[in-house]
Amino acid sequence: MNLETLVFYLFAAITLFAAVRVITVRNPVYAALNLVLAFFSMAGIWLLLEAEFLAITLVLVYVGAVMVLFLFVVMMLDVDLVQLREGFWRWFPIGALVAAIMVFEMVMVLGSREIAETGAAGLAKHAADYSNTKELGRLVYTDYVYPFELAAVLLLVAIVAAIALTLRRRKDVKSQDVAKQVAARREDNVRMVQMPAESRKPAAAVQESDKT
Repeated sequence: MNLETLVFYLFAAITLFAAVRVITVRNPVYAALNLVLAFFSMAGIWLLLEAEFLAITLVLVYVGAVMVLFLFVVMMLDVDLVQLREGFWRWFPIGALVAAIMVFEMVMVLGSREIAETGAAGLAKHAADYSNTKELGRLVYTDYVYPFELAAVLLLVAIVAAIALTLRRRKDVKSQDVAKQVAARREDNVRMVQMPAESRKPAAAVQESDKT
């Protein structure tokens, strides 16, 4: 067993530990931090597979942007941990079944003859000027251009749906109407009231009124 294999098993063990902690820890902030650890470990595994572009993308996009947003949202919201844990055991059998199916599929894929023939020992060594970013772009825009465009359309639909759900009118929520604000006039919001001027009393009269 060489050093590369030891590093792979180390990153794999850390990833599994962090993934289990994400779904078992009670505090959602700790769960998000364990997910960050899992992302870092996966980035290390991708570095071992000579996928530097995917590794740095995972760290910059997911750890640097998405997980920071998750942490801000979780820390700003008043999350009821007791209510959050109520349905855990009710949905545990379904989650365990889905996890077992995923493990079975991974074993079937990784244990296939094609994967065994093109294992780590059979990987071709790349030249010094090899760029996995260029190779990834070539595959995305040539062999997988239609799945890439389909994924882009699905993301566009998701963005439009999120905006539509956010801007829908509900009676119990106060929303800002920009058109109504622009069309507002001073006469609609300010009312001029005519009040008679108060007459000043002499100082002696004020003192007499105070004594009484």
